[in-house]
Amino acid sequence: MTACHEWAELPLAPGTVERATALALTAAKEVDTATGVLEYVARHAEGDPDRPALTEGGRTLGYRALLLRVAAVRAVLLDEGVAAGDVVACVGPRSAETPAVFLALESVGASYLPIDLDWPQERVRDVLERSRAALLLDYASLTGTPAGPAHAAAAAAGVRAAAAPAGAADGPPPRDTSDRSHETRYTIFTSGTTGRPKGATVEHRGMLNHLWAKVVDLSLGADDVVAFTAPLVFDISIWQMLCPLLVGGHVVVVDETVMRYPRRLVKTLDAHRVTVVELVPTVVGWLVDETRRRDPAPLRALRWLLSTGEELHPPVAERAVTALPQVTLVNAYGPTECSDDVTHHVVARSDLERTRLPVGSPVINTALYLLVEEDEGGWRAAEPGESGELFVGGTGVGLGYLNDPEATARAFFRDPFAPRSATGRLYRTGDLARFDEGVVHYLGRGDRQVKVAGVRMEPDEIEAVLSRHPAVTQCAVTVSGDGEHGRLIAHYSLRAPATPDELQHAVRAAVPPAMVPRRWREWEALPLTPNGKVDHRSLRAAVTEEETL
Repeated sequence: MTACHEWAELPLAPGTVERATALALTAAKEVDTATGVLEYVARHAEGDPDRPALTEGGRTLGYRALLLRVAAVRAVLLDEGVAAGDVVACVGPRSAETPAVFLALESVGASYLPIDLDWPQERVRDVLERSRAALLLDYASLTGTPAGPAHAAAAAAGVRAAAAPAGAADGPPPRDTSDRSHETRYTIFTSGTTGRPKGATVEHRGMLNHLWAKVVDLSLGADDVVAFTAPLVFDISIWQMLCPLLVGGHVVVVDETVMRYPRRLVKTLDAHRVTVVELVPTVVGWLVDETRRRDPAPLRALRWLLSTGEELHPPVAERAVTALPQVTLVNAYGPTECSDDVTHHVVARSDLERTRLPVGSPVINTALYLLVEEDEGGWRAAEPGESGELFVGGTGVGLGYLNDPEATARAFFRDPFAPRSATGRLYRTGDLARFDEGVVHYLGRGDRQVKVAGVRMEPDEIEAVLSRHPAVTQCAVTVSGDGEHGRLIAHYSLRAPATPDELQHAVRAAVPPAMVPRRWREWEALPLTPNGKVDHRSLRAAVTEEETL
């Protein structure tokens, strides 16, 4: 990738370095971020070759069989001339083939770039051209899934394509214990809900640090079964398919059709005795509602339920801890640009009385800073109890945006607080937060701030209040119009009857009058992005269409 060797300087007010460092939240632990994941797989294969590594449907691969699949894909990559440092675009469904492809790329020092099967041809072509991909690797055909427009897009972009092989190699790939810390490991292109998507690129050491953070905070071991549920262009897919392999655990692939039906999802998790599952809040709610309808109670093997991707509202969390008393609920937060999650928070019952849940304390080898931008353009440290913008330092901070130095310079900086950190880089999240007793409280996106009737406000705050109404299943707030003509619009779906007047009254009791939505629109279910997040663009488009009729 085009890297920024001279990182941008963050303008700071006098005394900020000392004050921000004193107030920072940090966590440190020595872990191995140099060794490849494949080496750990090889060690487990050596000690227990038939131990289950991956299950998809009725097919299970042991650790030895996984190595042989990796070796077969590796041979194709080498035949195609893929070399260390190359970016390889990969197209295929979430499957047992996905980690084999990833590990084969790691074995040759190349970088993984997932392509969504549902992306239109122009989107695929744009990503291939901007990433300067050396190859499009198609493993969709192995699972009987069409590769969509990927091949046509590759031809248009001048990128050669190759098919992943069926079957296994005669022997495992060569063992390699060299230091991979600084290798570029993967790039995830953002969903593009606002503006042109950017390719957030992560180093091997950042990825490994996050994998070990999950092992440490979730006490993962060889007996754990982790559900592989995430879309491949969602960064959480990386840890879900790789983390268990570090510790000799078991990855269970959950098919996309299963994810759309709560009953099938619960049945699948139960059938495979899954111990760890991570879902977006909307699906957490579906899962919990389904478990409450089942007798006897399902998911007895489940130890951990993680929520990520969007804000987890207290009512959903309360339903989860009540319906699944044997499960520990974790609220996770982190940007793709920093190797995924940078905080974890175990939800306690005392948290459920809050308007918003904390997102937790930093994961290992992460430093969090809270800064406030002065009118003159410089930054100062947020004082205790004061809200500010969250900046991330430490091992997980990524390399920036692939071949996009301008976007990189706007978000990545030389770390002035810990220049001797593993990366020496600092990432500006754009998220507003507050620190309280060593815990981060997320306050919403800075770029979601709106000004309606002369009043600046956070739609996230209104959503947090509305979500607490017992009849509300999902909610979101958008703005229609500009400036003095702007109007707040509340979008919601219900689990029990409630009138707009009732909902409006509940919001009015908790926020200033200017923050009470003037228009209320009920949905059977709010539209979602492919990652399972609320699709605000579709909400705004629906309102615009109605207003033009």
